[in-house]
Amino acid sequence: MTIEARRALAADAAELTRLRGEMFAALHGSPPEPGQWQQDATSVLRKRLPETGSQLAAFVVDDPTQPGRLASCAVGTIDSRLPGPSNPSGEAGYVMSVCTDPAHRRRGYSRACVSALIEWFDERGLTQVNLTASEYGQPLYTELGFRTGSGTALRLRLHP
Repeated sequence: MTIEARRALAADAAELTRLRGEMFAALHGSPPEPGQWQQDATSVLRKRLPETGSQLAAFVVDDPTQPGRLASCAVGTIDSRLPGPSNPSGEAGYVMSVCTDPAHRRRGYSRACVSALIEWFDERGLTQVNLTASEYGQPLYTELGFRTGSGTALRLRLHP
């Protein structure tokens, strides 16, 4: 059975935010505190998903048991940086949010969503896609062709 991911619409914004919370729960061992981040994420998604030429895209699999609910998603954006030898355009895809609802895991839904997102990046002529993988997601990304890059990713928080 082939699983089809579809392009997310503005109407999917709240469900995409819910799944993002599930992703954070899986990464950190407990659900994130409810807060303004949820309203802000939903607002950004509602505004940017329907834009023609948007640098943000999401692909989803609908929950087969509950209409209006999502089973899985992959959200990505196109980052613009200075061109370089390995990336002459300076543009790279970034996969920022991948999650499958706990009730629907291990069915290939994330694979379908990430594969559709990779195809979207490819259609835009990108030659590089980056992501930060959880230990749980790493086998999927490796199977899809992602490899460990050079260097170590570091992060600086400027505000608490």
